[in-house]
Amino acid sequence: MKRVNIGGVPEHFNLAWYLTLKNGEYKDEGINLRWKDFSGGTGAMNKALREGEIDIAVVLTEGIIKDIIDGNPTKIVQTFVQSPLIWGIHVAKDSKFKTIEDIKDTRAAISRYGSGSHLMAYINAQSNNWDLEKDLNFEVIRNLEGAVEGLTNGDADYFMWEKFTTKPIVDDGVFRRIGNCPTPWPCFVIAVREEFLDTNYEDVKTILKIINNTTEEFKHIPSIDKTIANRYDQKLEDVQDWLSLTEWSQGIIDEQTIMTIQNKLFELDIIPKKVSYNTLVKKIK
Repeated sequence: MKRVNIGGVPEHFNLAWYLTLKNGEYKDEGINLRWKDFSGGTGAMNKALREGEIDIAVVLTEGIIKDIIDGNPTKIVQTFVQSPLIWGIHVAKDSKFKTIEDIKDTRAAISRYGSGSHLMAYINAQSNNWDLEKDLNFEVIRNLEGAVEGLTNGDADYFMWEKFTTKPIVDDGVFRRIGNCPTPWPCFVIAVREEFLDTNYEDVKTILKIINNTTEEFKHIPSIDKTIANRYDQKLEDVQDWLSLTEWSQGIIDEQTIMTIQNKLFELDIIPKKVSYNTLVKKIK
């Protein structure tokens, strides 16, 4: 049986992978798909792809595009979630900061440089007309748990993370959310190491077919809202809200979207150059 290592964030977006694994759907096709949670997010997954620790990642679109341009030998093979990611902007419960303008020129907690929390701090700064050189400062906190500790202890001032994932922390009175910042593009893609893709093309094709069959019907799975609420410690009404806003994809990311993202990252000086569509994307036929 062919072993394939895949990684993603331990969040509700990836429940479809858990369901297909639980059902043994990959093993039925001779594939031993092994899932690994990456609580450190996109930066940690990019590193794992580079080092061959995982073969496939379900990763933030802007994060993997930046890392491929920076030399990660990986290709995007599909959009996974078509809708934007809504990033909540959080401060500690007792923080003096009340508005987004208040956090200008303070310290953003980020999981690591090159991560989604790092890149989206730039997007947020630009959308609020901040000076990108003077008004952005960073403290690396590794993951969500590190952010709770960092903001509570005053080691950082604000933290950007997917708003529904952090909602229980807000509800518990640890964080306050002072604003939102949605990504201006589809939020998650599936990326595969080039070396693995070259030698296991049919296996990748099979994996995509299985997961796409589930995401296509995901919202219609009986009591899926209750399943998500229980598994991820979410309020049922929050899950229903999230489901209404989230659209999965079974298709390839298009060239115009890739160019839009690159234009934004280049404008923000996050990437040193723009590259061709085929440098970033491989179509699975």
